[in-house]
Amino acid sequence: MKLYYTLLICAAVLSSCKQKETQANPKPDQPLIGTWRLINSKSIAKGDTVTTTPSKDEEMVKIFNGTHFAFFTHDLMHGKTAKPVYSSGSGTYTLAGNDYAEHLAYCDAREWENRDFKFTVQFKGDTLIQSGVEKIDSLKIDHIIIETYVKLK
Repeated sequence: MKLYYTLLICAAVLSSCKQKETQANPKPDQPLIGTWRLINSKSIAKGDTVTTTPSKDEEMVKIFNGTHFAFFTHDLMHGKTAKPVYSSGSGTYTLAGNDYAEHLAYCDAREWENRDFKFTVQFKGDTLIQSGVEKIDSLKIDHIIIETYVKLK
């Protein structure tokens, strides 16, 4: 009889357990989740502003799920050009309001790996504007970036 009551209590406890919701199952109202195409990127260093990417012959996309991001840039000539282009990277991110932070874990430019970057994001309809400082002393990189993306449907 004790076994019956023990099993009954165990069943009641187990049935009351609820699976913990994780960021891997994002809420549908998170505006960052999805795939974004870069339409403009500017770099500002020492007061000089330069439009950096994409060129007319390149495309860059950035993909977000609930916890991770990945970006890919490639030339539209499928590598059949004098200067083929392909770059990529990925890592984890956090988003709290408009404060966005990336930890770049993987990158084809290996010296950029395992670095943290803080940005501000703005959402305007299907447009994402990401801006902030990229600073890596060992590479003599110290500039502000402003990237504008449009969400792909």
